[in-house]
Amino acid sequence: MPRGPQSKGRCAYCGQETTKSGMTKHLAACPQRRAAIEQAGGKKGASETLYHLRIQAANQSEFWLDLEMRGSAKLADLDHYLRAIWLECCDHLSQFSMGKRWGEEISQNLKAKAIFAPGVELTHIYDFGTTSQTQIKVVGTREGKPTTKHPIALMARNLMPEAKCIECHQPATWLCMECLIEEDKWGTLCDQHAQKHPHDNYGEPIPLVNSPRLGMCGYDGPAEPPY
Repeated sequence: MPRGPQSKGRCAYCGQETTKSGMTKHLAACPQRRAAIEQAGGKKGASETLYHLRIQAANQSEFWLDLEMRGSAKLADLDHYLRAIWLECCDHLSQFSMGKRWGEEISQNLKAKAIFAPGVELTHIYDFGTTSQTQIKVVGTREGKPTTKHPIALMARNLMPEAKCIECHQPATWLCMECLIEEDKWGTLCDQHAQKHPHDNYGEPIPLVNSPRLGMCGYDGPAEPPY
């Protein structure tokens, strides 16, 4: 079977769009990111190890993030970030474990520098009922000063996956929860057909947002970075 088009993402520094596989190379060469690193290097404060993390939703490879995390930051900071940009709906429990599979819990009080090294992979679980599983891989490090005052910086993010209206096949912006829950159908709708759609037992259609948790439990966005 021929492979579909690669997921694309946008660099947070320069706005350039590139493929998921090409984003690491782009970030290494991006002039705007290099300028941000150089500017941060001239500021007061100690240098530290900074970790380039590739975040990917398990079984939904079109959803991914490239983050830079301070070595002095805790896993709890990463948990907070993932909840804010992708996951939070009902204040569910979460955990980290080592490797690609859900395993023994790692304390969220641990600092990144105590866990991370190039090639290390973690699994993050949010909600032990309607579970969202996220894979975290360290793809690189640098020694220097952070480019922001925050524990984590967003470097790149996938573009919103394209969706077609189930009625007219035009670009969709809404999701019918009744189609999803009662008919097990990804009921995406354009603006026009969202107004006419007959299903309302689960309320009005909800907006499509850039998150792998859309349609799960009570999640409805906004799928924005916390800073």
